[in-house]
Amino acid sequence: MPSRTDRATPGLRERKKARTRAAIQTHALRLFREQGYQATTIEQIIDAADVSETTFFRYFPTKEHVVLQDDLDPLIIEAFQNQPPELSPVQAIRAAVRHQFDALTPEQRQAVRERTSLIVGEPALRAAMLDQISQAMLLLAEAIAQRTGRPKDALAVRAIAGSAVGAMLATLPALADDPHADLPALVDEALGYLETGLPV
Repeated sequence: MPSRTDRATPGLRERKKARTRAAIQTHALRLFREQGYQATTIEQIIDAADVSETTFFRYFPTKEHVVLQDDLDPLIIEAFQNQPPELSPVQAIRAAVRHQFDALTPEQRQAVRERTSLIVGEPALRAAMLDQISQAMLLLAEAIAQRTGRPKDALAVRAIAGSAVGAMLATLPALADDPHADLPALVDEALGYLETGLPV
């Protein structure tokens, strides 16, 4: 039987990894902000973050992944799974997203806003985001399937997952219009429309 220390070690290790990943992203976002995304090299990010090349590539296979890497998705899925069973899947998604955004520090919120604005403004990042969207839909579909007892490949499950992800993506043009827009409020409003059947 593993000891309490043994059980706690993976959690500590994961937190350390998360801190390292976040530090690299923070320095990268600063460089992107100061000199532009295209003008910033991986070597400059490595120097600014004071990490080795091996460490950088352990966390981010490309420069695009520095922006696209999103630690929020698994946390939102976990929050979704912890929502009360009486909530519908869409209500649970909305509550989970709201919960996770509320848990962010001001610095983390700013990083999310900067990353999202970069994705909106850079064609290469928008194209690379397609794979991330697909992965997010699969993760959410699996969580919805577990919650409802339906197969994860059921069309209804996939449609709900796709609709929720699509509603959140619909907030991106608003950030393009106003980089200082309140992203959590926009996402909550978009999911609210989905929850009420998309009235217009």
